[in-house]
Amino acid sequence: MNKIMKELLNTGLYLLCVLCITYLVIHFVGQRTEVDGESMETTLSNGDNLIVDKISYRFRDPERFDIIVFPFQYTEGTYFIKRIIGLPGETVRIDEKGNIYINGEVLEESYGREIISPETIGIASQDIVLGEDEYFVLGDNRNNSTDSRKEIVGNIKRDEIIGRAWVRIWPLSEFGILKHQ
Repeated sequence: MNKIMKELLNTGLYLLCVLCITYLVIHFVGQRTEVDGESMETTLSNGDNLIVDKISYRFRDPERFDIIVFPFQYTEGTYFIKRIIGLPGETVRIDEKGNIYINGEVLEESYGREIISPETIGIASQDIVLGEDEYFVLGDNRNNSTDSRKEIVGNIKRDEIIGRAWVRIWPLSEFGILKHQ
């Protein structure tokens, strides 16, 4: 009887340790998330499964073109995946031709699926001055994305960023580390 109790106690402690480690990894290191929608086409597709790196931003600041995950403030349990375009302290504007300006200079980038149409410029038709902890984000599918151009998303504060999309794990044919820069 004593041997059985000892074995049960060892098994229980083992399972408790596994649960604690799993909890710590999921909450502080990384988590799996699934892409829902086409706003990041062609970089990410609907149904893609990703691992989000939740630890690197504890040691460094997010950079331009990083793909980040953050919660949508109006719907509990809904998270957005977008690309950082504007950094803290910068001024962002999009003109009627779809050019993105950072501090008055055209941003050279190749992530947009298409040129931004005049109907989707939104609040970025005027200068948007980012605060010291704010980021301006866009989906790569520029004409089919709810992002910082819309008031319901707006600028993303640093402490709202959950992490950086790191690895695509599904579909297996697309498995690999995501290109950010």
